[in-house]
Amino acid sequence: MGSTLNGASETTGGSVLRVGVIGVGNISKQYFAEFPKLPNLELVVVADLDLARAAEVAAEQGVRSSSVDELLADPEVDVVLNLTIPAAHADVALRALEAGKHVYGEKPLALSTAEARPVLELAAAKGLRFGSAPDTVLGSGVQTALAVLDSGAIGRPIAAAVAWSAPGHELWHPAPAFYYQPGGGPLLDMGPYYLTSLVSFFGPVVRVSGAVARSDRERSVATGALAGTPIPVHEEVDTHVTAILEHANGVVSTVTVSFEVWASRVPLFEVYGTGGTVAVPDPNRFSDPVEIATADDRTWRAVPDSAGFVDAGRGVGLSDLAEAIEQNRPHRASGDLAFHVLEIMEAIIVAGREHRVVELTSTVDRPAPVARELSLRHSSSRSDQRRVTVRGQGEG
Repeated sequence: MGSTLNGASETTGGSVLRVGVIGVGNISKQYFAEFPKLPNLELVVVADLDLARAAEVAAEQGVRSSSVDELLADPEVDVVLNLTIPAAHADVALRALEAGKHVYGEKPLALSTAEARPVLELAAAKGLRFGSAPDTVLGSGVQTALAVLDSGAIGRPIAAAVAWSAPGHELWHPAPAFYYQPGGGPLLDMGPYYLTSLVSFFGPVVRVSGAVARSDRERSVATGALAGTPIPVHEEVDTHVTAILEHANGVVSTVTVSFEVWASRVPLFEVYGTGGTVAVPDPNRFSDPVEIATADDRTWRAVPDSAGFVDAGRGVGLSDLAEAIEQNRPHRASGDLAFHVLEIMEAIIVAGREHRVVELTSTVDRPAPVARELSLRHSSSRSDQRRVTVRGQGEG
């Protein structure tokens, strides 16, 4: 195997995964901001199709820049963090795995399950780890909500409801055209946060039904150097999606995501049980508060954080992957989970366009919850780390 996990702390025994980033667009800034807080990750090199941009970011981060090919061949890189646009996710992942690197990528896993399946098969064949965003669900917000549900505080969960909406990302993103190309739209862009949370709460989905729509309103970039530039909406991109999900454990979830809503008072994310309701915080964020109302007291009250990685940010899923290699356990933000979520989204689109119920073919185990005690280990520093070599482990 070409990739190894290197570096360990003499005081904690923790290992360090050396990271090469491909793609230094808007989302990369959030990862770079978190790397100093994650003692088992070390950024070593960045690459981008725009070599000048890669060199600029590398200088800001105090690391090397390279071409994509050079990064994939670099023996100093243990894991590739794939931050390219959705259309490139599968190709870059396959190339990185062929080069013997572990891979962690942004969501969605790929544009389709057909495109994603060879990626997971190659990772398994090579004994390499493959992980995928979102890792926001590992923060204290969603994990505290999960702890509340598992405690029985609202009795047996019966249903959940999600309603995320916005007029469109063009109002804030400086280069938003890819949100309206295959791999974009509100479902593939925002859906993974909510669907990953729902699977983390209730386990796999077995069937879906739904409805989809798209408007013909004209869109244009609102901010930045491209302000005023028209944005074409690809014919395969639905801009308003509603779905009903049936989980294997009997819970029914309704999900609406939309780029067509200018204002709304619909609750973002709630879970309904036989003895109360949990208001789940935004799973696009890591640490917003959880609220609960019970049959005994139907007044909303905040729930203190009780689980999840503390003060987390993007990259904690990759940090958990590094620790999972060391401990020879499954990592939480796994390729299998991302694949199941991708199949859910694919099934929603088919169900909506063909007006039928779609049975899912994949399944996945509910990821292990993040205990509060476990999460505290990720706030330590990088001090006293030395180099060792630990062979990478395949996903369990």
